Amino acid sequence: MSHWPDTTVRINRRAQARLEAGHPWVFASDVVDRGGAEPGEAVSVIGADGRVLGTAHFSSSSQITLRMLSSRQEAIGRSFLRRRLEAAIEHRRRVVEDSNAFRLVFGEGDFLPGLVVDRYGDYLVVQALSQGMDRLLGEVVSCLREMTEPAGILARNDAAVRAKEGLPLEVKVLYGEIPERVEVRMHGLAFFADLLHGQKTGMFLDQRENYLAAARWARGRALDCFTSGGGFALHMAARCESVETADSSTAALQLARANRDANGITNVEFIQADVFELLSGYVAAGRRFSTIVLDPPAFAKSRTALEGAARGYKEINLRALKLLEPGGVLITCSCSQHMSEADFLRILAEAALDAGRTLRVLERRTQAADHPILLTVPETHYLKCLILEAI
Repeated sequence: MSHWPDTTVRINRRAQARLEAGHPWVFASDVVDRGGAEPGEAVSVIGADGRVLGTAHFSSSSQITLRMLSSRQEAIGRSFLRRRLEAAIEHRRRVVEDSNAFRLVFGEGDFLPGLVVDRYGDYLVVQALSQGMDRLLGEVVSCLREMTEPAGILARNDAAVRAKEGLPLEVKVLYGEIPERVEVRMHGLAFFADLLHGQKTGMFLDQRENYLAAARWARGRALDCFTSGGGFALHMAARCESVETADSSTAALQLARANRDANGITNVEFIQADVFELLSGYVAAGRRFSTIVLDPPAFAKSRTALEGAARGYKEINLRALKLLEPGGVLITCSCSQHMSEADFLRILAEAALDAGRTLRVLERRTQAADHPILLTVPETHYLKCLILEAI
């Protein structure tokens, strides 16, 4: 069923300029007249000059009141969803190689704001992160069943951002059955994904291409920090003498060990520890490594947390640099959306100066191509991955 927008929402000049510059969000403070819009309704957006600027999903609770769906006035329903989903699927056919686990829909990056869909072999995991996409979820699931023929579809609607939309946090099977663990293949390796309880929607799919890059540079004794399911460690194992990995999560390490054993890898060791404390202990003990990976969780989940995050990133990279042998390789990441690449590079340079090391950039990388970045939407570029040589 299509829903032709019969409600109009008016915005001010600032918001109109933002939309015309290619950004799809309108904030609550820039809405002049809500026009009686209902939560999650598709509405026509009228600019300060009276022109129709397109169609958007309306949120009654979030500070992001409007998320643009189209630059023209159109019905939002099955036909619209199929067009957008077909384009997203075709993009993955072009960019995903040697993996049956990948992101099928990346919200704003696929012009479906508030919707995430991840594929794990025969299973799909969806997240409806706005009132509008939550309202459309039944139609989304129907289209995905028709277009991808999955064995099961799970809603991982337990992301905290749903609370800002006034939506319940829940995990629910929407179609078929979802096993406790799903085995997927990535670059010739087997990985188990916990779709019901695991990180994100089951795995960190955004680092998929960076795993291969890390393996190209890895050598000697390696240390993989914040290993989660062991993605970096298992990809590097064939190139390294040994790989030590660390994570504070019992569940993550159990899954990582299962991944290691499923691949018959014998030179990877898992340690449960606070990574900051572990690195300090290794520095005091005079340990040295040829390759170190730092892939911490987001230190800055809001702009107000940036100052503290900068200290955290500097400290952890400083400790890692003290452990690297001359000519060693540091693979260091930030998934903090609010931390720009320029700021991250500055922090790394400061850490290198404090450690008395010079860093040579080998690669500047970002998230995998199935998480597309729009140049006019900086929020779609969140992952920074630097591969550095310590001289």
